[in-house]
Amino acid sequence: MFLVLKVSMRIIRRLPLLSLNRTETADPEAVSCSLFWGSKPGLCLSMSIVTVQLGQCGNQIGFEVFDALFSDSHCPQGLCSKRENEAYQASCKERFFSEEENGVPIARAVLVDMEPKVINQTLSKAAHSGRWKYGQHSCFCQKQGSGNNWAYGYSVHGPRHEESIMNLIQKEVEKCDSLNGFFIIMSMAGGTGSGLGAFVTQNLQDQYSNSLKMNQIIWPYGTGEVIVQNYNSILTLSHLYRSSDALLVHENDAVHKICAKLMNIKQISFRDINQVLAHQLGRVFQPTYSGEGSFHYRRNPLGIDWQVRPPLSGLPTRGKMSLNKESHFNTSIANLVILRGKDVHSAELGAFKDPALYTSWLEPVHAFSVWKTQRAFSKYEKSAALVSNSQFLVKPLDTIVGKAWNMFASKAYIHQYTKFGIEEEDFLDSFTLLEQVIASYCNLGF
Repeated sequence: MFLVLKVSMRIIRRLPLLSLNRTETADPEAVSCSLFWGSKPGLCLSMSIVTVQLGQCGNQIGFEVFDALFSDSHCPQGLCSKRENEAYQASCKERFFSEEENGVPIARAVLVDMEPKVINQTLSKAAHSGRWKYGQHSCFCQKQGSGNNWAYGYSVHGPRHEESIMNLIQKEVEKCDSLNGFFIIMSMAGGTGSGLGAFVTQNLQDQYSNSLKMNQIIWPYGTGEVIVQNYNSILTLSHLYRSSDALLVHENDAVHKICAKLMNIKQISFRDINQVLAHQLGRVFQPTYSGEGSFHYRRNPLGIDWQVRPPLSGLPTRGKMSLNKESHFNTSIANLVILRGKDVHSAELGAFKDPALYTSWLEPVHAFSVWKTQRAFSKYEKSAALVSNSQFLVKPLDTIVGKAWNMFASKAYIHQYTKFGIEEEDFLDSFTLLEQVIASYCNLGF
């Protein structure tokens, strides 16, 4: 079975977004993903990642991610030597799991929600699997949710429970021989995942400024899950812009379409959707070789300096006629191809070095990278992931900003936010910031 996964990775200062869309492939779970990405110069992941699961969405997806990682690392048909497979397993474990005395791997994770139901279900499912589990003291929950109000999650739950949550995270960090960073899984449209998630990310930036903060968020259905989802979304995105190094965004509508049209699922559940998302993340973050001809696995999931340095005004560019591009052309500033399985060393990748794919002020040699491993992912004989920083998410972002602005212009539901300390000026700052992000990406093609 051959799998193609396209992950389009966008870089704009410090904002990242990952969105899923269909791509033609034999594998029904393969998708086209977009990611806004921004990192600090020279910052790269090394060794262990601490995952922070926030809210109902974050905890349900987090479970599926760890289950997919464990299942892949213990897959008996990795299409490689026993020694190589053992090295792969060790690298995965070092990155995402610790181990108890009885030999059961424990996820390097902290679970947070303001209601106990989902956390209890998540802990139980992991423990009953008998394969891996969460730590006994790795969760924090209360009995009152955030009512889909970003302001309540950010301004009330955040300050009230800051010390308890950050202490749990610190204890998990102390279990790591070497911390590479944090993977924060959260929704964008609700109250706890989005509001509290933004608050926790900000605290992580304050306390662990030299560690990478990577947020995986869920883009809401376009038809609407909650009436204030667009407000919650723009507040989440603007706050994460200031505190996160990478923001991966999965679009619910696109993943739902994959389940319906490519996987032929008649009654689609959230678990179906979450399992697709988990496999996408696993295909990107599982170990790859550290370099061409090497058989040692790199310690860094995405250990590339993705810092974008546009030319100073007036400097000559590459001489490419960008203005000749059609308006719908998806211009990139970075592409990373990840190949897994059979024949990875004979794959022809010359097309990714075409200057027409990139903005005019970047040479392809500086914008394109490839990682490989002969160890197959899960049940697929071959798989390919393209992590591409491009314009792909400009339209969805512009749409959600436009909807939020229309509500804001009529003062709809603003009182639900102001009573918890989020003022109209905070909304205006969010709109201004995201409009700048949209404009910066639109200008890549010129």
